[in-house]
Amino acid sequence: MSEFEGKVAVVTGGGSGIGEAIAKELAAAGAKVVVTDIKLDAAERVATSITEAGGTASAFEANSAIAADNERMVAFAVDTYGALHLAVNNAGIGAAPQPIGEYDVAAWDRVRSVDLDGVFYGLRYEIPAMLAAGGGAIVNMSSVLGSVGIAQNAAYVASKHALVGLTKVAALEYTAQGVRTNAVGPGFIDTPLVRSSLSAEALSALESEHAAGRLGTDAEVAALVLFLLSDKASFISGSYHLVDGGYSAH
Repeated sequence: MSEFEGKVAVVTGGGSGIGEAIAKELAAAGAKVVVTDIKLDAAERVATSITEAGGTASAFEANSAIAADNERMVAFAVDTYGALHLAVNNAGIGAAPQPIGEYDVAAWDRVRSVDLDGVFYGLRYEIPAMLAAGGGAIVNMSSVLGSVGIAQNAAYVASKHALVGLTKVAALEYTAQGVRTNAVGPGFIDTPLVRSSLSAEALSALESEHAAGRLGTDAEVAALVLFLLSDKASFISGSYHLVDGGYSAH
């Protein structure tokens, strides 16, 4: 039997990048996966890829920053597959770099609404469904910037720090009832967007800031997330786990 056979999972921001990798790995391990994204076509592409590979998945359009969308997402998972056992609150955005004294207030609100409020809304509706299913596990996607700062990224850094605190509260309130919650903090991940937005010199400098001497991969983050969702991590809750190639060790 596959590790997540009989389990139902939702992955927000599952239409690309880390979320896509997690959704595919969960499905490969036997889970029925609801792939959610603000871009329905992106979610459908991933869900189709999963089903073509022999897995079970459905696409769902949702804006994580809207509470009602999170409620509908959970209801869709339960209506479609009968329950909800696993969730990865992965959807997140950033903003153009700017110092706090000049920070665009609308940008602050927009980043916080997705990166923090969106995770709260996810938890708000995922947890009752998991309690009804007899228990479950949740991973909230923070960042290495949930433990360290970086100039000109106030909204992202503050939201990711706060997300770690939110994770701890959820664990304190629900672990004894069978719902574990943890946070993962990826370092800088090697994506086409990162490579296209940095010069060769800047990319080399960023790689050198990691003790591993390189950027991470989506698959490396997904491996940690799947471990935390699995029964192998049954005594792990309320923790924040970095997968950053030693970036934060400086």
